[in-house]
Amino acid sequence: MVMRCRCNMQLYHHPLSLDSQKVRLTLEEKGIDYTSHHVNPLTGKNMDTFFFSMNPSAKIPVFQNGSHIIYDTVEIIQYIERIAEKVSSGGNNLNLSSREVVEWMHKIQEWDSMYFTLFHVPDKYRLYVSKFLRRVIIARMAESPDLASAYHCKLRDAYDTDDKLKNADVLRRCENHLVRLLDEVEVKLGETSYLAGEEFSLADVVLIPVLARLQLLNLEDEYINSRPNTADYWMLVKQRPSYKKVIGRYFDGWKRRKTLLKTWCFIRIRSMLRKY
Repeated sequence: MVMRCRCNMQLYHHPLSLDSQKVRLTLEEKGIDYTSHHVNPLTGKNMDTFFFSMNPSAKIPVFQNGSHIIYDTVEIIQYIERIAEKVSSGGNNLNLSSREVVEWMHKIQEWDSMYFTLFHVPDKYRLYVSKFLRRVIIARMAESPDLASAYHCKLRDAYDTDDKLKNADVLRRCENHLVRLLDEVEVKLGETSYLAGEEFSLADVVLIPVLARLQLLNLEDEYINSRPNTADYWMLVKQRPSYKKVIGRYFDGWKRRKTLLKTWCFIRIRSMLRKY
């Protein structure tokens, strides 16, 4: 049974965000209570002035503990681990992740999931959302002249992203990177039950959302089931309570359609009403 740590932690995240899933899995596995703030990047909530002034990159997740704010996903995970270990050990003899675990975390994090995901979203949906988000940025720019320069950078990034998605080489590099990563994972899982040994670790926490993203994109057969060790591992980790709470409740079975439909309807209605 996980002992809950009651701390004044704030997490800005969203269930659709792969990196947010990694952090939330860590919080659940380590038993850390936190205040949840949903920031949906598909509806442009990450461009709201409050969040954008705190984090001009507009990326999620963002983790806040008092005045201490962390933006990097791996750094957030390691910070949470240190807090949990201090609570459980009283501050003595912290049992932190091994070098192998940390290396796996960084290796998985190097894969660019954003472009891979966008390439597998039907053009009619992707282009509609992209247009909506550009209008959100322009609207926020008009509302907050003091942040106009930072918003302009995000607008330029949005156009750059659209241009890169026209380049087949970008997709090819994403796919090749993913295949190399999963092949390495497959070999490792042929030797041990989990990614860094016989015990579940933070390396698994970082890998699970990647596999969940492949399932969400209906690419499970191509990338997971074609690798028997990875397929067995995937069935195993989906039984964990943390997976069911963080990912399963939103994306398993029919819940996936409900989660995505809710966001799509919001965007359509706001677009028709021209409320950005």
